[in-house]
Amino acid sequence: MRRVSKIAAASVATAALAFTATACGESSTESSGAGNGKLRIGMAYDVGGRGDNSFNDSAARGLDKAKAELGAETKELTAKSGETPADREQRLASLAEGGYNPVIGVGFAYKDSIDKVAAKFPDTTFGLIDSVSKHKNVDSIVFTEEQGSYLAGVAAALKSKDGKIGFIGGVDLPLIKKFAAGFQQGVKETDPKASVQIQYLSTGSDLSGFGSPDKGKAAAKGMLDKGIDVIFAAAGGSGAGAIEAVAAKPGTWAIGVDSDQAKDPALAKYAGSIMTSVVKNVDTGVFELAKSVKDGKPLTGTHAYSLAENGVSLTTTGGHLKDIQAKLDEARKKIVDGQIKVKTTL
Repeated sequence: MRRVSKIAAASVATAALAFTATACGESSTESSGAGNGKLRIGMAYDVGGRGDNSFNDSAARGLDKAKAELGAETKELTAKSGETPADREQRLASLAEGGYNPVIGVGFAYKDSIDKVAAKFPDTTFGLIDSVSKHKNVDSIVFTEEQGSYLAGVAAALKSKDGKIGFIGGVDLPLIKKFAAGFQQGVKETDPKASVQIQYLSTGSDLSGFGSPDKGKAAAKGMLDKGIDVIFAAAGGSGAGAIEAVAAKPGTWAIGVDSDQAKDPALAKYAGSIMTSVVKNVDTGVFELAKSVKDGKPLTGTHAYSLAENGVSLTTTGGHLKDIQAKLDEARKKIVDGQIKVKTTL
């Protein structure tokens, strides 16, 4: 059992709710062979599931690595848009009842459901991504998003012509505000004269801001019209709209989130405008949990994957950071060494 310090507060939201919902409700993919003693992993994705080129796909990469390196058999279920907490609970329970262990919930929305189901299946190890459970059979996998965002802020400040920079958050929830806080701090500590306009696409329990590319595009266009030339969108599927808007205006930059969005096939034609992406390596957490179960020593407790262990990072696709890499490396070292304390709130 892993013994780690508890983080100060549980993350209650994620920037990675994708906008593509399964048309007929829950979808499922399952590898062949069951009941033969192999490691069997149950994955419960959030809306968008495998193929969202963002948060869910990062988890899927960890699953694929477990299949390739650990010989795991898997079952993947995907949430549908507008479902109830009971739907999520049933999804997790069905995986546990089917003998899958570990069972992993991708995203904050599974927190309450995992709390309930983990209590009913004490011999099953559960993984919870982007939130924290106190149950002894749950591995809570969280990330220091603010640290990666700080580096993105440094890059934005160094690349902006006039120091006019924008941040688009999907929803004004604590996790998204971690992205905003780190980003703004990175900008201001690099260029005190720079300004950061922060805008959220929806508020409170309205999660539509994570799945509305049209809203992302409109928000980005509004910023561009005001002279902002670097925009970081931590807004799930809505970020694609922001990237599209930026690409339409030469001389401006977009910063992606969660996965390397310059490598997203759906965004390929805009890749030249994507300076970098703030990546959360969810695949690392998924694979480490799977391996621990296979080894008979299941990870439990809370683990915050930090910049120091490459839990978060900036992508370098396209070579757009080459001219400022030394300054980014310097900032990274100061964060890792504790010289820079990155804020988690604005």
